[in-house]
Amino acid sequence: MAKSANQKLKLLYLCRYLLRRSDEEHPVTVAQMIEYLARQDISAERKSIYDDMEALRLFGLDVQAVRMGSATGYFIGEREFQLPELKLLVDSVQSSRFITEKKSMELIGKLERLASEHQAREMGRQVYVRGRIKAMNESIYYNVDEIHAAIDGDRAITFKYFDWGVDKKRVWRHGGKRYAVSPWALMWDSENYYLIAYDHGAGQIRHYRVDKMSAIAQTDEPRQGAEAFRDLDMGAYSNSHFGMFSGDVQTVRLCFENALAGPVVDQFGTDVSLVPLDEAHFSVTVTAAVNVQFFGWLAGFGTRAKILAPASAAEAMRDHARALAAMYD
Repeated sequence: MAKSANQKLKLLYLCRYLLRRSDEEHPVTVAQMIEYLARQDISAERKSIYDDMEALRLFGLDVQAVRMGSATGYFIGEREFQLPELKLLVDSVQSSRFITEKKSMELIGKLERLASEHQAREMGRQVYVRGRIKAMNESIYYNVDEIHAAIDGDRAITFKYFDWGVDKKRVWRHGGKRYAVSPWALMWDSENYYLIAYDHGAGQIRHYRVDKMSAIAQTDEPRQGAEAFRDLDMGAYSNSHFGMFSGDVQTVRLCFENALAGPVVDQFGTDVSLVPLDEAHFSVTVTAAVNVQFFGWLAGFGTRAKILAPASAAEAMRDHARALAAMYD
């Protein structure tokens, strides 16, 4: 490319250079900027650089100046994302099971480009993606996009749903028959992404692991289930479905030792009422899907927690405990 043509890109190159090479701990000098521009076949004089810095400020870039001995250094101060915010996003990406290892590294690489190269190296030191248990379905990103498009377009969708077999191959549920649902929301729970939808055949709200959905297709049918979702408390729905496993949702009264108030509030939120039973115990009444995940959560507290009511739930817990004990007889 001719030098005269590159000259028109001078401000863009300077903007890129400042964003990638400078920060508060690493200001760059006018001489360094002139040298960088020369490598791009762009000529520059000191006075023109000063004018360019002012132009970038007027454009909205937070160009800061600082004395460096006899020279003046420049760096980008306020950015769209500050370093602690980027580190938080990196932590979220690397800890998300539903994001594959490959996609995690791609996303973290893009996040690093939002910081200076010096800050990017600092971010890179906290990346521990490899070796973590990650999703195996790379198509989850396209699934999310397709679901959002259906929600925005007020359209129902169909898809195929699968589990993983012992050979780590897909085993299609319902023999590969397509599910027909109306998508209403996406939820991130227990380190997985879920679609909350109205199931047309069952006539009720159900949830599906997004990474286990395949061949999603929008239909020409408008969404159903608006009334059911109008009254749905998404937070309560998540809290009541332990690990997002389905089960018979019931009102359950539980008893805990006082020392377990923290885990109870963590699970059910600060709105739950802790009712004293005696000096050492309290009770809570909650809505929960009574299933093996619920029993497992409760069993984690050993003899420090128990089901008080209804009797059917307590009996189901006893049956579950007996079945487990029988396995080891």
